[in-house]
Amino acid sequence: MSTAPLDRDRAGASCHEDGGGPSAPPGSPTVLLAGSPNVGKSTLFNALTGARRTVGNWPGTTVEVGRGALDVYGRAADLVDLPGSYSLDPVSPDERLTRDVVLGEGADRPDVVVVIVSAAHLARSLYLLAQVRETALPVVVALTMSDVAARRGTEVDPQALAAAVGCPVVALDPRRRTGVGRLVEAIGAVLGTGVATPRTGGPAQTAARPAEADDLEAADERFAWIDAAVTAAARETGLTRRTWSDRIDRVATAPVVGPLLFLAVMWVVFQVTTTVAAPLQDALDGLLSGPVSTGAGWLVEAVGLGDTPVMGLVVDGLVAGVGMLLTFVPLMALMFLLLAVLEDSGYLARAAVVTDRLMRRLGLPGRAFLPLVVGFGCNVPAVAATRILPNARQRILTALLVPFTSCSARLTVYVLLAATFFPDHAGTVVFGMYVTSILLVVLVGLALRSTLWRTMGADPLVIDLPPYQRPTVRLSLSVMWLRLEGFLRTASGIIVVTVIAVWVLQSIPVGGAGTFGDVPVEQSVYAEISRWVAPALDPAGFGQWQAVSALIVGFIAKEAVISSWAQTYALADPTGSGAPGALGDELLHTFAVSSGGHAAVAAVAFMVFLLAYTPCVATLAAQRREVGMRWTLFGVAVQLVVAWTLAVVVFQVGRLVW
Repeated sequence: MSTAPLDRDRAGASCHEDGGGPSAPPGSPTVLLAGSPNVGKSTLFNALTGARRTVGNWPGTTVEVGRGALDVYGRAADLVDLPGSYSLDPVSPDERLTRDVVLGEGADRPDVVVVIVSAAHLARSLYLLAQVRETALPVVVALTMSDVAARRGTEVDPQALAAAVGCPVVALDPRRRTGVGRLVEAIGAVLGTGVATPRTGGPAQTAARPAEADDLEAADERFAWIDAAVTAAARETGLTRRTWSDRIDRVATAPVVGPLLFLAVMWVVFQVTTTVAAPLQDALDGLLSGPVSTGAGWLVEAVGLGDTPVMGLVVDGLVAGVGMLLTFVPLMALMFLLLAVLEDSGYLARAAVVTDRLMRRLGLPGRAFLPLVVGFGCNVPAVAATRILPNARQRILTALLVPFTSCSARLTVYVLLAATFFPDHAGTVVFGMYVTSILLVVLVGLALRSTLWRTMGADPLVIDLPPYQRPTVRLSLSVMWLRLEGFLRTASGIIVVTVIAVWVLQSIPVGGAGTFGDVPVEQSVYAEISRWVAPALDPAGFGQWQAVSALIVGFIAKEAVISSWAQTYALADPTGSGAPGALGDELLHTFAVSSGGHAAVAAVAFMVFLLAYTPCVATLAAQRREVGMRWTLFGVAVQLVVAWTLAVVVFQVGRLVW
């Protein structure tokens, strides 16, 4: 399957953006990485750059690419990870970017193009190489998946392939870092000459006739060239056998068993995550609410600000709010690691197969599932990933469905509430929220499909599944760290700003209740604003201002829900004990009061509302960029209606049966 967004580490690299890293200095030579999906392109990118990357829009476009600094024996080069593409004949915006960057002229002309070719799918991979060579650019071929080809009874000779295609060919395994040094040598050799490698036969098309002039004659020449190259470089060993991937896929992609197996695997992920991370969370909670909080108060006292509002900002604001979010670092790290293992093994790629039939019922192609998968990491890059869809109406519908995928920021709130109200079944409750998320995507998609998108259809899915492979510890840990680092970098900035804003609102009295910084939190502007909104959520069982205020803050970022609760209850605790578990006790009391004694049902209704309502301002900005303001506002209205309706139904029905 085409997993370009996943291969570019956009599946949850952070809550709002990908991890950053050093870039090559201005004026450095540009090296492009081009290749079709599932050839190891982005794994090679991480191997070449040490997983230090920046992600941003290519100038003049809204399409994101990965960039990093490549050290070519002391000479820095700007390494660009282009979107996966089978050819230079684009059918979507990201494939159009690949073509435009490869065909750049003047100052935008790349210095070297590294084309990644899969030995397991040699003929198909060579079509892109044929087109790139026609531009007269310097080209180096990186030959991957030789081990997979060997298991399928095919051996590819790199030297024979180099002679056939007229370019340096380096066989390597980017997952295990073997052969990467030889590729850097080849890139350095080409950069040293600054000219294209000599052509030895091949298609007659040159830069005078651009690759997009893809007439029948040019295509025939390419296919003939590809056939000659495959004949010269590949040979059948006679050891063809049915692979383990084939055997597993009979079960993993079966129409009924496949989806059930996928749900079972994800249940195990969330069960392990919540169970293993719980002791670590408790330890961090005790550290931050105890010694760290006490130490911060002592430092404020030491500089003579103990009797000023600064004490409240530091202890009850920054330490309580940011500290509470930090207690979820072990949970996020473990979840990212488990998902990286599943991704590296090749299993997650099967999700598109088992959901293709469902996607077509929604009028979407199978690869529309890819942005939705990315959305479970973060909705922002998921909205951007809709660019892989060729049809504008399909992109709009998918962008409207992405916010119903439960991002990693929501996970922190689920875990807190599940551990508080369902301590013996926290993992199952969290898993249930993700199942609910999938159901929401399906049901809302069907509703829109039967109304505004009635005339839209989708072609059947035609994909290549990567082989199953043993996950590598280094790659899995690298991906986990990239995603955790990105989450912390983005969340920390948002949380600090939000914590300060919440503290200011909680410090402003209403009705003459006190002075700035010395006011009971329930008599502050923060509480008063929340009370105005609270009656609307009484039918859902959580009409207390403490719960509503967290949802208001959640419009900015979902991870801020926890920090706002931590601030609110820290200020409401006159003893300042900050004992571990105190936040859970306060939540139990709040939801019990608001629900008339049905606290657990109200907590579930709250989680459902949190899942369905507007994700965050960053996602809204991404939607506005991709589909326009009109569709963005339409999506917000749908989300609020769905969230309120479901929360009310869950509580009203739940309190009768539970």
